[in-house]
Amino acid sequence: MSKKIAIIGAGSIVFSTTLINDLLQVKPLEGSTLVLMGPTMEKLERVQYYTQKIIDKNGLDFKVYPTTDRREALDGADYVLAVFQIAGIEGYRLDHEIPLKYGIKQCIGQCVGPGGVMRALRTVPVMVGLLKDMEELCPDALLLNYVNPMASLSIAMGKASSIDFIGLCHGVQTTLDLIAGFVGVKKEEIDFLAAGINHMTWFLKLEKGGEDLYPILKENIEKPEFYLAEKVRCEVMRQFGYFMTESSGHLSDYLSWFRKTDAAMDLYCDQPGFGGETGGGYNAMNIIANKYLDKDFLTLESGDLEPRSKEYCSYIIEAIETGVPFQFSGNVVNKGNISNLQDGCCVEVPVYADKFGVHPLSIGALPSQLAALNNTNIAVQMLAAEAALTGDPELAVAAIAVDPYTSAVLTLKEIRDMTIELFDAYTDFLPQFEGRKPKDYPTVFIPEGTKPADTPLDPALSIVHRFGKLIEG
Repeated sequence: MSKKIAIIGAGSIVFSTTLINDLLQVKPLEGSTLVLMGPTMEKLERVQYYTQKIIDKNGLDFKVYPTTDRREALDGADYVLAVFQIAGIEGYRLDHEIPLKYGIKQCIGQCVGPGGVMRALRTVPVMVGLLKDMEELCPDALLLNYVNPMASLSIAMGKASSIDFIGLCHGVQTTLDLIAGFVGVKKEEIDFLAAGINHMTWFLKLEKGGEDLYPILKENIEKPEFYLAEKVRCEVMRQFGYFMTESSGHLSDYLSWFRKTDAAMDLYCDQPGFGGETGGGYNAMNIIANKYLDKDFLTLESGDLEPRSKEYCSYIIEAIETGVPFQFSGNVVNKGNISNLQDGCCVEVPVYADKFGVHPLSIGALPSQLAALNNTNIAVQMLAAEAALTGDPELAVAAIAVDPYTSAVLTLKEIRDMTIELFDAYTDFLPQFEGRKPKDYPTVFIPEGTKPADTPLDPALSIVHRFGKLIEG
């Protein structure tokens, strides 16, 4: 039976073409229509040409067409894929460069920190609008979301709508490739349990045929060549006992220890690109953006189907259409799925897809030290989502202020000044704030010789008063 699949943000050259290549290989989808939606027809037509070339060369039974009308794309859709980026590469540049002026040297800056919070503030309104359109035009469709910041968006989506969605990332499957190399075991032979929050998901179990692989992993990361490959992740495992998803550079944005001083950067973040280089994420995306400005490389594609990628999207849809279950790691609103992380936050847990939809599992409690580390970033994500939904600029300041890395480097005054500058840069992308921005508190000038104000003391605090008098006496 033919399906309608709407790809929102289909002008995204890397993500959309990868997912399209995967979808065209799902047999139950034959006869289906791919609708490419984005703000500019030029990019959409490039992706349409790429897709049609594959369809024609391989004799596939698919239709594809572009539109800049989101409601047209969503009308009657069975599946909706979200791969858009609000404010584009220019927004990403400002997310990187403005915090850098204040000493915040983000590597990726998409999901936490000043860059992640600002991305949430400008993306949540668009995502909520998408959900409201889905409620009207395709209420039974499943939304498969690849848009960052994954956690803050998932929290906001759960509050704003009842549309079924699943947040997708590739951190678990790519990290499993790395672990397989570290322990010398084929990844297909590794049984694992992974859970946590997006980009901070922990491999709680690693086994082969019932044998624990963690002793091998812990032994090997003490060898220079292994430790050098993933300094931050290896150091976190040494201290907290478990290996975590995401590259060392990406993970270093989430923690307070690795980027706060030049000495720390030299020790842990000296590798170029996603290994920790300041601006590694933005620089990589900017190279790709400029590359496609000069030449339409999609016209040079052969039209051959490439092997299906590691991305979960096509496998989830295939499981729903065939009824053959597929297990993956997905991002969902926590409803007791991880018992020692707060309800309503976004958690990444094992999920099954079958003919009835997607079903996240409950894994119980994380080891206490892992939950504690996750919670430092859940606070940022919850505040960012609330700020984006309510239009309260002071909550935006709070979200950035409690970010582990930012709070390790800047004072509250510096954080506020930085947030105001970021708001000024994104006026056109923050409609929910209606022109409001954080209050600018000036530095209080204290003349020399000024003494603290003489305020009345609560009698209940008299013991404190007496203690102070004893010290003075």
